[in-house]
Amino acid sequence: MFRRWGNSQHDQDTDEQEHDNKVNELKTALGPLSGRSLQYCTDACLKRYLVARNWNVEKSKKMLEETLRWRSTYKPEEICWHEVAVEGETGKIYRANFHDRHGRTVLILRPGMQNTSSLDNQMRHLVYLIENAILNLPEGQEQMAWLIDFTGWSLSNNVPIKSARETINILQNHYPERLAIAFLYSPPRIFEAFWKVVRYFLDTKTFQKVKFVYPKNKDSVELMSSYFDSDNLPTEFGGKATLQYDHEEFSRQMVQDDVKGAKLWGLDEHQPNDRGGAEVAPEPECLAP
Repeated sequence: MFRRWGNSQHDQDTDEQEHDNKVNELKTALGPLSGRSLQYCTDACLKRYLVARNWNVEKSKKMLEETLRWRSTYKPEEICWHEVAVEGETGKIYRANFHDRHGRTVLILRPGMQNTSSLDNQMRHLVYLIENAILNLPEGQEQMAWLIDFTGWSLSNNVPIKSARETINILQNHYPERLAIAFLYSPPRIFEAFWKVVRYFLDTKTFQKVKFVYPKNKDSVELMSSYFDSDNLPTEFGGKATLQYDHEEFSRQMVQDDVKGAKLWGLDEHQPNDRGGAEVAPEPECLAP
């Protein structure tokens, strides 16, 4: 028995060493980085991209370089709450005030509460909240959980295929291994036709993280309870808590987080940081008193 345990421990140590070597390979392949790209490409970040591409360094490098180009133009770390607050008035997406059993940040999505028609603004709102969820991850935690509530969902307020595809593209290609699990709670029967189209945009890893939960299905309910404490979980998801979205209170939290995020990225400073020539960024308007 002890020999088996010893072999298992040896194999685990060997795997970790191989993974560390892959991280170093990817770091070398990327070449010298500066500014926010350097700040973004931590060892944990490189590991996420390697996992997403099954530890293939060349594929991981290509994926990461595409993200760095996207971040340099989209500038997700510079989006401020006041720019996207109108998208959040109905609480269609927001960060929950509880974590799952693993300490992950939880995003609640309510597609039936859609209140705007601009795809660009909707995507900026989503990206802002993904960045915010990451900002609020506990130390040592890399992933978030999504809870999707279909209350009020119908074909008339259905998320367009284009919007769903762009959401998947951003999540899979620019936030790999950030999603731990997504629960689709009690979707209506008519959603199945929509899902048959959307599922083709999902890669295998992401597809396996999407779980359908039906209140009358014992297995899916047990799976849900293995991730969430029922005392924290809103009744809309089969829990005991009351779900009340207060836009003003949530806005106050987001403005505070904007300050925290600006400090993290050095956006509240007018001097380049000492990590290798970061670009000088003016102080965002949202931080002005």
